[in-house]
Order: sequence, then C-alpha cells, then structure tokens
Amino acid sequence: MSDVIMGGLSGSSWVSTNHPGIDYAVLRPQPDGGATIFLRLAKGTHGPEHTHPGGEELYVVSGDITIGGKRLKAGDYLYTPPGPSHEADAHEDTVMLVSLPKLPEYV
Repeated sequence: MSDVIMGGLSGSSWVSTNHPGIDYAVLRPQPDGGATIFLRLAKGTHGPEHTHPGGEELYVVSGDITIGGKRLKAGDYLYTPPGPSHEADAHEDTVMLVSLPKLPEYV
C-alpha cells in the first residue's frame, strides 16, 4: 500500500469560501482536480445552486441539512450523479465528509 493518508476533524485546517458560512478542509486531492473534503456550513447558511460534473458522495458527520430537497441528519449518506443542480440549506451547524471527483460548478 502506498501513499496512505490519514486525517480527522480535530486536525483540520479550515479554509473560508466565497460563500459566507461555508468552510472546507481538504483531506485528499483527487486526480481529476476534485478532492475529498470536510465541508462545514453554519446554521442558517444557504449554499447556492451548483452542479457536480463528476458526481458527489457525502456523509453527514453532524448537523441537519437539506440538499436538493432531501433532508439529511448525522449518519445519513447521499450520492448525487453528475449533471443535476441543487442547493443546500443548513438547519443546524453541519459538517459533512464529501468526495468530489471534480470540483462543483456554480450556476
């Protein structure tokens, strides 16, 4: 096994985005420009409409969020295939583990 990568929430370096209330921490860059990240949304944050050209897999670590009309809480998993757009609304402070083969594109 080569290039084993280990990370966790406690050692994460958070980076602010252009969208207030949304931060991320990179766990592992992916080959086609995407990444595996922790994504953090503050309570009341609206994530603007966007698409995932490479699809998206996410696991809600903590919190309560609606993504594309689906309400998710801690322990929930969501796969979004490439193509359709969606928005996100955090009902509580929320942290997700997200795998993005390609970075999202904002509409």
